[in-house]
Amino acid sequence: MIDKKLALVPHKPGCYLMKDKKGIIIYVGKSKNLKNRLTSYFKSSHTGKTAMLVRDIYDFEYIITSSELESLLLEINLIKKYDPKYNILLRDDKSYPYIEVTNEKVFRLLVVRNPNIKKRRDTKLFGPYPNVTAARNVVDMINRIYPLKKCKHYEKKECLYYHIGQCLGYCTKNIDKEVIDNMKHEIISFLNGNHSIITDKLKSLMEMYSNKLEFEKALEYKKMLDYINVTLEKQKVELDDNLNRDIIAYYTENNYLSMQMLFIRGGKLLDHNSDIFPMIDNLEEEIMTYISKFYDKHKIKPHEVIVPDIVDKEVLKQAFGINFITPIKGKKKKMLDLALENAKNYFNEQMTLVSRDEERTYEALVELENALGIDKIRRIELFDNSNLFGSFNVSGMVVFINGKPYKNDYRKFKITNDVNDDYGTMREVIYRRYFRVLKDNLERPDLIIVDGGIGQLNVAREVLRELDMDIPTAGLKKNDKHSTNELVGLDPIQVIEVDKKSNLFLLLTKMQDEVHNYTISYHRQIRSKGSLSSILDNIEGIGEVRKNKLLKKYHTISRMKDASIEELCEILPKDIAIKFKDFLLEFD
Repeated sequence: MIDKKLALVPHKPGCYLMKDKKGIIIYVGKSKNLKNRLTSYFKSSHTGKTAMLVRDIYDFEYIITSSELESLLLEINLIKKYDPKYNILLRDDKSYPYIEVTNEKVFRLLVVRNPNIKKRRDTKLFGPYPNVTAARNVVDMINRIYPLKKCKHYEKKECLYYHIGQCLGYCTKNIDKEVIDNMKHEIISFLNGNHSIITDKLKSLMEMYSNKLEFEKALEYKKMLDYINVTLEKQKVELDDNLNRDIIAYYTENNYLSMQMLFIRGGKLLDHNSDIFPMIDNLEEEIMTYISKFYDKHKIKPHEVIVPDIVDKEVLKQAFGINFITPIKGKKKKMLDLALENAKNYFNEQMTLVSRDEERTYEALVELENALGIDKIRRIELFDNSNLFGSFNVSGMVVFINGKPYKNDYRKFKITNDVNDDYGTMREVIYRRYFRVLKDNLERPDLIIVDGGIGQLNVAREVLRELDMDIPTAGLKKNDKHSTNELVGLDPIQVIEVDKKSNLFLLLTKMQDEVHNYTISYHRQIRSKGSLSSILDNIEGIGEVRKNKLLKKYHTISRMKDASIEELCEILPKDIAIKFKDFLLEFD
């Protein structure tokens, strides 16, 4: 069937969708020449991720487009729509933080991820920053230098920040608009790269407190000044036009691609981002997809992007409205060479670990297929139950695709029957999960694994038979030392010893630890809320309204213990707050 369809594919640009035997779209790609690209999948030999993809392909579709730009935009939308399991790059949930200067009457500084440009069209956004810590460090430093508003809502009286001089008391004081506007102007100028505003202010504050003999305060500002100077020294680049730029380079070897992005903001090298992954498509398409993913997700665009010559700059410019250039000499070429050097170094550092992990994972999946007699195992769903102390019963499900955790599909289940009954819990969670799979036509796993022996396995299989679903199901047993010991196989039920030195043992242990930790974490969360709610029910003077306010504000016992009497008095009368505090301190 595939050969006949290949004969009809034209030599035109477009997108293609690969399907498995269940009709599920597992990969979306694009090409300048659909005929050549699709033929290469089925008529050439492959290794690594591409070989795994081809092994799963049962059918394909294609969509012809009028241009490469159209195929690029269509690919992005198709991947968003179908979320194919082999499109690792565009299903990555990594997001970069930005600093937002809000457009309120009294502005605030916030750290935000994936900002909605339409909702924030009147605000100022700066970034992206390489990580949330870097963004928060900048915001914290500015908040310590400038007495900005810290609270989201106005309070009835001045808070602690006002009393320590880090807020002007906007909630109760009438602050001159010119004062607020001047602070905003200086902060925006600093975030745009004019660091002299902040360094001059820090020097002034340091000298002022030193002259007042308040040496601890002076030392605090000196440390901030040193931090900025050291940071600026690290950020020095030869480009001195204060423009925002991204620089992108790559290095490839053994069918792996190492990508490096340098972020230059206000003419300073802010930081970098590194990625390494196995290639499925050809080199040009992989790089174009990588760049498209980034600029489709991050709407705050730099002035220009410096890229290697392999990139189709005109198509990217039309798609994202950014000037993409490839310098051949001068300072910008030196920066591109620096990014290339970083990409190569990152490849050399990571490649041994990455390739070894890929190889072990692939071998482990083959071992699992052979042990259970299953043709192909790609998607595995694992279940674990938790009912510590015989209460607050919960269950968790984690998903592994090609041996790697896929956290977007993790699920939590709060069990309705609050009784210590492992079989009843297993019956409920398996029914709820796969009734939903049937009802909503969700992707079915190639294998279900339950954490338990023959009893739990039989219950799971019985529920699946009632739902008329034929999904292979296995169990995992632990020995007396709580170590994965045996794999309980398929019909007829067989117990398979797992070699502790095998790749399969390592993979099963990793999966078992993941589902156990995920479920236990959820159980602790539920138990904490349940215990706290029960405690509040037994405190005289705390009714339903006050209980709900306390739960909403503090969430856990430990946070209530840390709260002061004054803080508790915001919800409780003082005499009840004192009694409640005494009770909490005695509660273990």
